[in-house]
Amino acid sequence: MIFIQVLINFIVGFVFVMVAMPKSIRYLRELKFGQVEREEGLESHKQKGGTPTMGGVVFILCSVLTVYLLNFSFFTNPYIHLITFAFVGFGLIGFLDDYLIVVKKTNEGLKPLYKYTLQSVVAIAFYFLAKAFIPDFDTSITIPLLHMNVDLVWFYPILVYFMFTAESNAVNLTDGLDGLATGLSMVAIAPFVIFAVMTKNYPVAIYAMIIVGALLGFMYYNYHPARIFMGDTGSLALGGVLAALALLTNQELLLIIIGGVFLMETLSVIIQVVSFKTRGKRVFKMAPIHHHFEMLGWSEQQVVITFWFLGFICGMIGIVLGVM
Repeated sequence: MIFIQVLINFIVGFVFVMVAMPKSIRYLRELKFGQVEREEGLESHKQKGGTPTMGGVVFILCSVLTVYLLNFSFFTNPYIHLITFAFVGFGLIGFLDDYLIVVKKTNEGLKPLYKYTLQSVVAIAFYFLAKAFIPDFDTSITIPLLHMNVDLVWFYPILVYFMFTAESNAVNLTDGLDGLATGLSMVAIAPFVIFAVMTKNYPVAIYAMIIVGALLGFMYYNYHPARIFMGDTGSLALGGVLAALALLTNQELLLIIIGGVFLMETLSVIIQVVSFKTRGKRVFKMAPIHHHFEMLGWSEQQVVITFWFLGFICGMIGIVLGVM
C-alpha cells in the first residue's frame, strides 16, 4: 500500500510541475527575470543570458502543495514540517539572491556575508525545531558498516550547521550547466527514500519522492538547451532539503558519499582558490570542475551525463552502505 501511495504522490508532483512550468516561463519572460551570465564566464554560456531563472520557485511550491493537499494526516507530522522549513527557508534565501540579480541586471546578488548569515540562521533554527518537536530526537550519528551509534552531544548542532551550509552551497556551485544540478539532486534524494522506508518513516519517503517527481518535471524544461534555470532559489533549497533528509533518516555521514559529486565540485573551487592565492597558479582551467572539462573540449551534454553517472554511482554506494 505504501508503494502505491508513494507512486501516486510522485506522479502528482511531476504533473503539477509539467502543467505549471509553461505559464511560469512565460510569466518570468514578461517580468524580464532572465539569467545574467558572468563577464568572465565561458563564451558558450553567454548566449544563455536572458533565459528565465528562479524556476526553483515552481518545483518548491508544487512539492509543498502536493505533500499537504494529498496527505492531510501529515499536518501533525513534525518531520514533514521540518523538511518544508528547510526546503522553503533555503529557497527564500536563494529567491532574495536571484531577485537582486535580475533587478540589478548584474551577477551580484546578496553579499556573501549576508547569504551565509541567513543560511546559518535557518540551519540553527532547524536544529532547535527538531530538538523541540521530534519525540525521539537524539544527538547520535550512525557509522556505516560498523552499525555503531556515536553520540556527538554538544558537537551535533555544529554538525547540523555545517551540513546545511555546506550542502546548500555545494548544490549552488554545481548548478552551472543545463540539467546538471537537477539530475544530481534527483539521484541524491532517491537513497533517502529507501532509508526512510527501511525505518518505516513513510511520510519522509513520500515527501522525498514528491520532490523527485517535481524535479523530473522540471528536468523536461531544464535540460539542454534549458528553457528555464532553477536559480539560487532552487539550488539552495535542494541543498537544504538534502541535509534535512540526511538528518531525519539518521544517515548524516552517508550524505558525504551520496552527494559525492557536489563535494567534488566544492573541493575543486576550494583547491583553485587556495592554489591561486598561495602559489599564483590555477590547478583547473576553470572552477567549479564542470567548467574545467568544458574547457578541455567536452560538450555541455557530455559533462552533464558523465557527472550524472558519477552521481548515480555515489548514490548506489550510499544505498549499499546504508542497508548493510
